[in-house]
Amino acid sequence: MVAPVVLVIGLIIGYPLARGIYLSLTDANEANVERNIGMNHIPATYDFVGLDNFTAILKDPIFWDRLVWTVTWTAACVALTFAIGLGLAVILNRRFAGRTLYRSLLILPWAVPAFVSVFAWRLLYNERNGILNKILDGGGIDAVPWLNDPTMAKVSVIAVNIWLGVPFMLVALLGGLQSIPGELYEAAEMDGAGPWQRFRHITLPGLRSVSSTVVLLSTIWTFNMFPVIFLLTRGGPGDSTEVLVTYAYRLSFVNSPRDFAGASAWGVLILLILMLFAAVYRRALRKQGEVW
Repeated sequence: MVAPVVLVIGLIIGYPLARGIYLSLTDANEANVERNIGMNHIPATYDFVGLDNFTAILKDPIFWDRLVWTVTWTAACVALTFAIGLGLAVILNRRFAGRTLYRSLLILPWAVPAFVSVFAWRLLYNERNGILNKILDGGGIDAVPWLNDPTMAKVSVIAVNIWLGVPFMLVALLGGLQSIPGELYEAAEMDGAGPWQRFRHITLPGLRSVSSTVVLLSTIWTFNMFPVIFLLTRGGPGDSTEVLVTYAYRLSFVNSPRDFAGASAWGVLILLILMLFAAVYRRALRKQGEVW
């Protein structure tokens, strides 16, 4: 019964993963891989080099610079997305006029393809003709180089990723809020508990299982978020917004000659970092009594 699922997972995930790990242990690049040029077939000539690629990466300051920014970008996006999503979920869990309309509008960014949203934000951030700078100009404020200044570019990509991620947090946390029995709030209110006490002792514990899952998923997605960084800034200005996954892409598809082995090694390291985070995160949840 599970054979079809195992087969699909093996083809879609297993083979690419195994192939990537194998290439990371070689010196494969554009010049020595197997390829066809016209009617001529050129066999592969790359060699097995073991862990040399990983050693070189870990000694390269570029890796650590990218890692620091990737962790900072992930932590900022996940924390702010969770906080905003939770706040909106608490508001939308109450009954008020137009609640259904507000819910639909807040979920809209999730329904739009990510690349379409990023291109729209790129137009908004345009230094000369963007709407944001037009609004600032109307208030007598000089144009802001949203994507041309390293600091502002970082703020800009974080803002766009939050805009894309809030709907997911909102939907997940709203579902969790609706699963909390209303009798708990009524009993707490009768006992004299204030809004903050009810939120701290009922809402947050009631959302623990949902929030732990969405935080983990959001962390993995954000850590590997390629479209926002690549389409909005291409890792620039300079390399100020480049994360690990965009640099791995650059090695394999942009730089010449294309370094397939190096890109694969970066990909394997990204996988290992996320696996380590998931293991530590799961252990922390178990210590708190959560089953995941």
